[in-house]
Order: sequence, then C-alpha cells, then structure tokens
Amino acid sequence: MGARVRALGAVAAALVLLLSACSDGGGDRDSGGRITLRFQSLAWQQESVEANKELVEEWNATHPDVRVEYVQGSWTSIHDQLLTSFEGGEAPDIIHDASDDLADFAYGGYLADLGKLLPGRLKADIPRASWETATFGGKVYGVPFLQEPRVLIANATWLRESGVRIPTPQKPWSWAEFRSVTKELSSGKDKFGVAWPLKEPVSATLNLSLSAGGQLFHRDADGKVDIRFDEGDEVVPRTVHDQVNVDGSASGSTLGMGGSDTLPGFFGGKYAMVPLGFSYRQQIVQQAPKGFDWQVLPAPAGRDGLAQGVSPQTLSVAEDSPHKKEAAAFIDFFLRPANMVRLARGDWMLPTGTTALKDPALRTRRHDWATGTALAKYLRPAPAQSVRGYPEWMDKIATPALQEYYSGAIGMDELRDRLVKDGNLVLKRYQR
Repeated sequence: MGARVRALGAVAAALVLLLSACSDGGGDRDSGGRITLRFQSLAWQQESVEANKELVEEWNATHPDVRVEYVQGSWTSIHDQLLTSFEGGEAPDIIHDASDDLADFAYGGYLADLGKLLPGRLKADIPRASWETATFGGKVYGVPFLQEPRVLIANATWLRESGVRIPTPQKPWSWAEFRSVTKELSSGKDKFGVAWPLKEPVSATLNLSLSAGGQLFHRDADGKVDIRFDEGDEVVPRTVHDQVNVDGSASGSTLGMGGSDTLPGFFGGKYAMVPLGFSYRQQIVQQAPKGFDWQVLPAPAGRDGLAQGVSPQTLSVAEDSPHKKEAAAFIDFFLRPANMVRLARGDWMLPTGTTALKDPALRTRRHDWATGTALAKYLRPAPAQSVRGYPEWMDKIATPALQEYYSGAIGMDELRDRLVKDGNLVLKRYQR
C-alpha cells in the first residue's frame, strides 16, 4: 500500500512539474536545457530599435545557455497591455516601461523586487534620485536608465536678430523673464514667442513646476498622500495661461497639439520657441529645412533653480518570471556604461548612469548634447512618481481642468478647487 502511494505521489509530482513548465508565461527551458527570456522593448525610433536589437544579439552570442527573445511593444498601449498580460500570466520576463507607470504594478505584486538581484556596480553608478523614481515601499521595482529634460527648442536666427539675452544652464531665464522675452519676440497675430504643445498638459506642468517649488503631492508620516496647490504650484500654469490669454505671446491653437504637431509652424517661422523633450532634437535634425538654424535652451528657472521632474525609462522583471536572476544579469549587461551610451544616442536622451554621462559623445556641441548633459544634475523624480491613483486623477481631473484653464475657460481659483478637492477624493479611494 505504501509503495503504491509513493508511486502515485511520484507520478503526481512529475505531472505538476510538467504542467508548470507548459503553463509558464515567461522564460522557459528548451529541450537542451537552455533558458529563453522574453524582453519586451518599447524602443520606436529606428536608431533606438537597432541599438536594442544589436545588444540582444550580442548577449545571445556570448550567453548560449540563456537566450533573450526580443519582443516589440508600443508606448501607446503599454499600461493596458501589461495589465492584461500580468493578469493572464503571460507577462514578458524583462519589461521596458516608464517609472511613472510602475506604482500600481509594483503595489499589485506584478513586479519583482530587484534590490538583491542587481550587482553593486549598477546600483552605485545610477544616482539615488534616479533610483527613487522606481522605488516603492522601500523596494526597487525597476532600473531607471534613460531620461530627458524638457528644454526650449529655439529658432536661433530669430533670437539672435531680436537681441534678447540668450540663456544658458549657468544663467537661465527666470519664469518672469521668459514671459517678458516671449512678449518681445511676438509680433502681430501670426508670429508668437512660444508655442506650448499641451495635448497632455499634466506631466509638463507638474515636472516644470518643481523649479518654482511646486510639489502638489504631499506625503505624510503614515505614507498617505494629499494634494495641495500652493504658491509654487501656480507659477508655471499662470505663466502659460497669461502668455496665451493676456500677452498674446503664445499661440492658443497649439494647446491641443502634441510636440510633433508644432514643428511645421516652428520651421515656418510662426513660433520662436517650443518647449519639448530633449529627444525631439532627432525629429528636428531629420525634418528641418536646409539652413534652418536652431538651438537648445534650458527651461526657465524658479525658486529652486533648474530643478525639473522626470520619469525615466525603466527595465523591470516580472514577479512570475521563473528566471529572475538570469533576467537581472541581462539587465546588467544591457546597461553597462558603453551600452547605456549607445541606448542614449539611439533615443537622443540622457543616460542615468554617471559613467555614461561622462562619455565625450554625449558632451559635444553638435546637436546641443552638451546643453542636455549640463541639465542632468538638476533632474528629480516627477512629483507624482509613487502616487497610487495618479493615472485616474490625471485622466479624469487634472487633464480637463488644465486644458480649460490654459484656454481661458476657467480661472485659477476654479483650477485649484478641481485639482485639490476633486483630486483628493480620487486619491482617497486608493489609500483606504
């Protein structure tokens, strides 16, 4: 009887192992014992896709026992796609995302804690401020590796002929001076000092507000977050609002545009400046008319100088992956300093790694790389980085409120009331 039970137990154990191997949605072993990891990348620019695929090929050539399979993802659908794959048990082992998308996945138990899986070299090379963007509840759920400041892309000829002071990272414009300059650069109804592409206004507003001391989200000793709209939070919204509705120095027609939508008008001499992410330089290089002279200027500075919020791109490991150590080893390889430089150049962004940032290729005057790297030390975690419920607050409360304020449909008091009163009701549901 005991022998029969033991035999049945052995058969059952074998079946469990077989079923677990068949149902595994992440990395697996082939018949030769080789592990296969799925790496979902969100690279989309040609140079970036090529750099990602080249690094995967280099890994596979030197790691015959751990093969990485490249899977192409998309920024436009990443949150919903990941949520579906997590709930269906089919998430990729290695996940490319942005730090401001990680909080709900981290608290939901979908991502692995990388704290003990990453080597000391990688931990030490990335500054603490960057690690904070992917740390929730004291655990690290992603490796921040690429980031970009918001900058002013300017028509260099227009600025030079106007005689205005040209700002530098060492001597930037204040927000007040920036408003004054845009008034001076404007002329009539067809030429504007600045074009604000604010189809998605929340991130730009919150991240730039750090320079003026704006924080908006405040966490108490118990870890709960509430929204307060203080004096520093008013500076950036009021500047944009007044440029559009009071000074006439900003085009109201661009408020509903994305960054790329403003480039034809910029090239055509309609706008002197456009606030954009640093990576837009690639589109400008590719699309600008022959002879068009442009330059990168730092965003305006406020009470806290050039401080600016960012949400770096991240690499995470799925909690359900059976090969977390191997996935972390690939991330370490992928983010070696020389490789991080390749990724940064491919995406026209800045690496988070301090060693990579020192590379001469990222400090050249060509395409104003040097201006971007000079801003790296001022980058901070985006204010909403670890706030649960932020996506809902952004979609349902902040986006329509800011759009209405910038268009002149509502005033500052109404904006404050909606962001704070309605916003705290949303956050409260996530903090019960």
